[in-house]
Amino acid sequence: MLGFRYLAVLIIGLIFVGGALFGLNFSNAQQMPPATNNQKSVSPSPTVSPTPEIIEEDDEVIKIDTEAVNVLFTAQDRNRRLLTDLKQTDVRIVENGQPQEITAFARQVDLPLSLAILIDTSASQERTLPEEKSAAKAFLQSVIRPAKDEVSIVSFTGETTLEQGMTNNLTRLARAVDKVEFVPPSGYVGGGVVVPGTPPISGDNQMAQGSTAIWDAIWVTSEEVLKSSPDKTRRAIILLSDGVNTFGSKKFDDAVQAALRSEAVIYSIGVGDEFYGGVDEGAMKKISERTGGRAFFPRDESELRKAFTQIQIELRSQYLIAYEPSNQKRDGSFRKIEIQLTNPELSKQKVKLTHRQGYFAKTDSGQKPMK
Repeated sequence: MLGFRYLAVLIIGLIFVGGALFGLNFSNAQQMPPATNNQKSVSPSPTVSPTPEIIEEDDEVIKIDTEAVNVLFTAQDRNRRLLTDLKQTDVRIVENGQPQEITAFARQVDLPLSLAILIDTSASQERTLPEEKSAAKAFLQSVIRPAKDEVSIVSFTGETTLEQGMTNNLTRLARAVDKVEFVPPSGYVGGGVVVPGTPPISGDNQMAQGSTAIWDAIWVTSEEVLKSSPDKTRRAIILLSDGVNTFGSKKFDDAVQAALRSEAVIYSIGVGDEFYGGVDEGAMKKISERTGGRAFFPRDESELRKAFTQIQIELRSQYLIAYEPSNQKRDGSFRKIEIQLTNPELSKQKVKLTHRQGYFAKTDSGQKPMK
């Protein structure tokens, strides 16, 4: 009987232990993932972005490298009054004898100005220089808009001196004009006073003092002062001189080509001393007409101021013609431009159109040729 009880207790104990072990394994089975054959550690998958939509272009974009030409011009009647009501149909433009298709035509009254005032300080200007300086300062005060325009002051004899680089500061400009003085050459006998100068921006000839190198002055001003001005500005040189060139390495045509390359128009104001032979009106007219400007020959200070006033009006009253030349070769060649009247009535009224006579095409490097 004792043996039976002992056996019963042993069986019950084994059942209890077996149940506990089964429960433990069942619990672990719920917490562990199911085992697989050759199971390896798996890293979390990266976030997958949607595949971008592929945009197909039906037509290939073709870029055409063309050179547009902008030409500014003025129109005056037989009494030199400016015409302000021209229409595109009144004119046409011709390049090297070939009519061109006009792509834009507008009256320009508010273009920013980039001006260089060139003042002859050679011996022939000694007595007229004070009036020239006074008129130049009055011009600056009445014309320059500090928010839009810029001016440089350049003096010249046989050498060219940059008195003031491009600026819109009227105080600096007036100060630069004030310090422009006639500097007598060695051995000069007269009423001049020697004034220390500014380092020249052209030439190094010590014998140049007292001579007049007009074409050199125009060349260096066009190439080194105006050429770097912003693209969409009206560039102009106002030349105060007697037009008598007595010195320099540049010729008349060099000066014209430099002005054309920088797209600068030249307004000449012929001021001279009769003691030195007066003014060479032919040279002054020629340099202005070749670049699209005008020449003035005032007889006194009042007319000198009127000349500056007229220049101001013309600079503000321009027409713009734009076209893409039919000859798109980038060969650096000179292309002759002519704007012609197509309105018979305007032709009868002898309306005169003033503009630059041509331009230099760009080269493959994008630069205009140096000649």
